[in-house]
Amino acid sequence: MSSDNNIKQGKCMQTHTDEQDATYGGIGGLSKKVSRIFLGTAISPFLDGKEADDLLDQMYELGINAFDSARGYGLSERVLGHWVKHKKNREEVVILTKCGNATPTGTVHIDRAVMTNELKQSLSELGTDYVDILLLHRDDVNTSIAEYLETFNDFVREGIIKSFGVSNWTVDRIQEANAYAAEHGLCPFSLSSPNFGLAEQVNDPWGGNCVTISGQGNKEVRDWYSRTNMPVLAYSALGRGFFSGRFEAGDYETAKSVLDAYAQKGYMYPVNMERLERCQILAEKRSCSVAQVAMSYIFSHSMNVFAVVSTTSPDRMKLNIEAAKLKLSQEEVRFLETGTR
Repeated sequence: MSSDNNIKQGKCMQTHTDEQDATYGGIGGLSKKVSRIFLGTAISPFLDGKEADDLLDQMYELGINAFDSARGYGLSERVLGHWVKHKKNREEVVILTKCGNATPTGTVHIDRAVMTNELKQSLSELGTDYVDILLLHRDDVNTSIAEYLETFNDFVREGIIKSFGVSNWTVDRIQEANAYAAEHGLCPFSLSSPNFGLAEQVNDPWGGNCVTISGQGNKEVRDWYSRTNMPVLAYSALGRGFFSGRFEAGDYETAKSVLDAYAQKGYMYPVNMERLERCQILAEKRSCSVAQVAMSYIFSHSMNVFAVVSTTSPDRMKLNIEAAKLKLSQEEVRFLETGTR
């Protein structure tokens, strides 16, 4: 891994300066506080375009003001936009969406035209004139770093996005991009959204080169994020239900009935069953749920972490919010990862 790059902090990338606590944080380019937990919308009723105003009201009342969507998430943008319009709270919420998804076969094509067209579609579906955070959903290495950054910076100048970043990009590519931004007086990436959680992503669930920073093999990458304090938005934070507490460690049959095909492909392996067993032990010791221990694991690292949580249960979301404040000791983190104390 190459050495750290100084990330240029221009006017467009000023960070919210309120307290960086377990409930809210700041992301470059935004003057709004941002809830540490984003509500994920890649689930029904959002995907199906069904009305979800009551659900969104309940999540908002719990303190969730950040919402994760994408062009590839069915009708989720339309559902979210409908709620914002009727709630009249656009200036209080943080809307994140993504462009440049992988095709069903795993291929990726992203360039200025794709970014421009998909952002236009997102703004229309959301019923808003700007997006708080726009991410590239994948990395098309055939498109130059210059084209990506200049396009994003043009969007910022036009006022149609406030902040931007990437999902499923390697740290080396992020460093290359932010070095280019510094050299050319451009705003850099202000957020990275890789897979991160207690579950090791053994195989790429969706294709298109999904990037994970979980597992012992990615410690150096996590150290880089800690040193730079670049915000990390962890997706599949609970392994798409692997750490939901709905099955016991070693019970593969029940796991198959609980987990979808993507979760089975990415996470249903002995290394994670072993981690689940240790999670169950620690949950009993801590008098909390398996899911709470797994969520607390994410926020017990020194990285500047936010997490996407996709649920239709306000009660589960409340437990996740509480878990974000429950810090594990480094000894407990090591135990979950390796079984040693």
